[in-house]
Amino acid sequence: MNLLASLRYLAALSEHRHFGRAAAACHITQPALSNALRALEAEFGVVIVRRGRSFAGLTPEGETVLASAHRMLHEHERLQQQLRSEAGHPRGHLRMAAVPTAMPLLTRFAARLRARHPGIVPTVLSMSSVELEAGLDALALDLALGYTERMDARGKSQVARLQAWPQTVEHYFLLRQRKAPGRGKGTGDDGLRLGPPIGWAEAAVLPLVLLTPEMHNRAIVDAAFRAAGAQAVQPAIETNSVLTLALAVQAGEVCAILPGAMVDTVRRHADLEALPLVAPEVRTPLGFMAPAAVRPSRALEAALALLQDEAWRAEAEAHSGTLRADA
Repeated sequence: MNLLASLRYLAALSEHRHFGRAAAACHITQPALSNALRALEAEFGVVIVRRGRSFAGLTPEGETVLASAHRMLHEHERLQQQLRSEAGHPRGHLRMAAVPTAMPLLTRFAARLRARHPGIVPTVLSMSSVELEAGLDALALDLALGYTERMDARGKSQVARLQAWPQTVEHYFLLRQRKAPGRGKGTGDDGLRLGPPIGWAEAAVLPLVLLTPEMHNRAIVDAAFRAAGAQAVQPAIETNSVLTLALAVQAGEVCAILPGAMVDTVRRHADLEALPLVAPEVRTPLGFMAPAAVRPSRALEAALALLQDEAWRAEAEAHSGTLRADA
């Protein structure tokens, strides 16, 4: 039995929650994956996987094995990068994730990292805040971009397990179809118009496409509506896809509430306008987070250097937050 390979298959099964998808991700057949997991169970003398007609989760013993698997796979990747990399030229994989509304910023970061270090292969994932934090805790993720204020909310133990690097403070906008043609102060005469401010209470009565209630961004939006005196806002459309938020505005007579990083992705659309939301002023800190108690790989060291680079910080600010007109 190849122990590392079997542990990698277990980690894939935990991530994909499906035997077939886990096998496909590992480029093996489903019977091969199942056989490797049974060999792993025989090696440790415990049942690791709850089996039914489909994947039913891991046993408590399986969760213990999974935690060790993540640590061993992390150290294996770190050692490989150490041996394969040359001075100033890191090589290896880097698993990164972001909350859905911050995906444009993480994607931009991954592109800059790859341009600076061609030997690094970033994996860019979209995850909920809970999934992101669990991935960091389990060492299934190397780096994540999310809501750093949640670290304080989760208490001292979370702060001790993670280290954070603030990146930007998100501002929120109402995105809607442009009511009248004309020049705005966007990226150009043919681009998105940045319109005058609008109050949250005024926005609450409009037909809105909002994220589904389990998303942390929806909690931020709902709290802003309550602070503005608008209770029980009923969305016209609900979705768990941030792409749907922008597409619905382009396709129909609905509006969306988006942070600056998402608005930045539709700057070329002259038929749209974005209005800063006020009363209350909602400001959400975004930052990168990484596990605090592990030695970083060469790829992670390079990523940490980039995220603290002044040129990157200026670029991140230009494409999120208040959205500079000249970006």
